[in-house]
Amino acid sequence: MTPSAIEALFTRADGQYLFARWGRPIVPVVFGVDEATLALVKGAVEAVVTLAGHRMAETDPELGANLMVFFFRDWAELPEVPNLDRLVEGLGPLCARLAAAEANQYRIFRFDAAGAIRAAFVFIRMDAHLEAVPAEALALSQAAQVMLLWSDRAFTESSPLAMAGETLVLRPEIGAVIRAGYDPVLPAMADQPSHAYRLAARIAPEI
Repeated sequence: MTPSAIEALFTRADGQYLFARWGRPIVPVVFGVDEATLALVKGAVEAVVTLAGHRMAETDPELGANLMVFFFRDWAELPEVPNLDRLVEGLGPLCARLAAAEANQYRIFRFDAAGAIRAAFVFIRMDAHLEAVPAEALALSQAAQVMLLWSDRAFTESSPLAMAGETLVLRPEIGAVIRAGYDPVLPAMADQPSHAYRLAARIAPEI
């Protein structure tokens, strides 16, 4: 993972470099799935949190739950969720745009005064493509993508996952970036590309 490769993971389509990690323990809640899938999603989040050296908690003192994951089949369902429009401004028009684009997933982040992630909303529309993805893969992929504020283009060409024999795992380089991103010496938010060099310096001995 060269500095330029890492920089690309956090450089958005508009050319802005923007990195952020969670600044508080993560408290996930999952809607629209059965108990087995719920356990998979929470287990995947816990695994990535452990990899990062971060923490989970039973409740967030401000929000109760700060990572909300919604599974559904039609974008029109989301505006009908009670009080969700209070948490996500412009929810109706957003869902209309996503439906028109035939999107099957979307993530929204909220930040604290220091720029660290304070909450995230993950919307997953189970279309034919995602229906074909094993639940374990979907859960681990979403957990990885919500752990840092990746570029909107970071995983458009390749998945954050790989096979290790018959086991599905995070790609080693992606796991290394997540772990490096949570180094307490580094800032919780960075908007200068030079930050990628600091991440690379922490990854070089690992992979």
